[in-house]
Amino acid sequence: MTRITFTPGALLAVLALAALAACAEQFGRAPAPLRLATWNLEWLVTPATFSQLRGSCTRDGAPRDVHARTLPCDVVARLERGASDFAGLARYARQLDADVVALQEVDGPEAARLVFPDRGFCFSGGAVLQNTGFAIRRGIAYRCGPDLEALSQGDTLRRGAELVLYPGTTRELHLLSVHLKAGCATPPLDSRAAACARLARQAPVLSQWIAKQSAAHVRFVVLGDFNRDLLAEHGAALDAAGQPRNLWPALDGADLLFNTALGTSFHNCTPGQAHTGFIDYILLSAPLRTGLVPGSLAHPGYSASDAWRLKLSDHCPVRISLQLS
Repeated sequence: MTRITFTPGALLAVLALAALAACAEQFGRAPAPLRLATWNLEWLVTPATFSQLRGSCTRDGAPRDVHARTLPCDVVARLERGASDFAGLARYARQLDADVVALQEVDGPEAARLVFPDRGFCFSGGAVLQNTGFAIRRGIAYRCGPDLEALSQGDTLRRGAELVLYPGTTRELHLLSVHLKAGCATPPLDSRAAACARLARQAPVLSQWIAKQSAAHVRFVVLGDFNRDLLAEHGAALDAAGQPRNLWPALDGADLLFNTALGTSFHNCTPGQAHTGFIDYILLSAPLRTGLVPGSLAHPGYSASDAWRLKLSDHCPVRISLQLS
């Protein structure tokens, strides 16, 4: 039998390699970055629900029951989706390849499953068709949190949906999916527009949620459709009368947030769209900023041919990669 001998230096090197191997085996590699996305899927309902509700649609300007499950008549006329449309959305969802997707304008899990099969879901509990929620990749530990009901102003607008990832661990992360009031993308919140007044009333609700997470030293992400060009805002949070004037400084008054779209050029989802800036955002709590993978923000659109032949969405997703320590 051959006897192998080592010099003292070589023996130390072997022992060091063995120790490194043992550490790698015990602790494993650093976890892969978490891929987070947000996507407004524009009145996503199942074909059965669409068929059931089409005959009782609500015409533009007509009185409506804000708590009723109704489709606008213009949506009925232009957005009846078939198998090829759902398949197209599901294909873009696969290409997005996000671990967690915040969703807006989705009826609930049954509709979401047509685009995100084999996922876990958390959704807000409103009776309306436009709910907020999350699609979570299988294998990720999570807990559905309570709705942020106050954001809905008596369920006349959309509730916020809360999700807790990796609950009870050092990687715990709280997420809030939001869909704020439309119709006030750029005017000051204290303008006379009714939509701006309603968005202004949502600002302190969202600000309080953010402040509560920060005070509890919880890492958090707010993501979704803000219906507001946050990057175009200038000036103070409040006007001279103490009323909300700009949404971003109202949310980030104590430097609690980082906007991942900062410094990113905007492009439209499809040819022919005329939007000039982001309204869908992923906002990180300040301590998470160092975990944002540089250059990871993506805003993938749809091909011109798909946009022409398929009923997809008037929004496209926004995605980032986040390294959690």
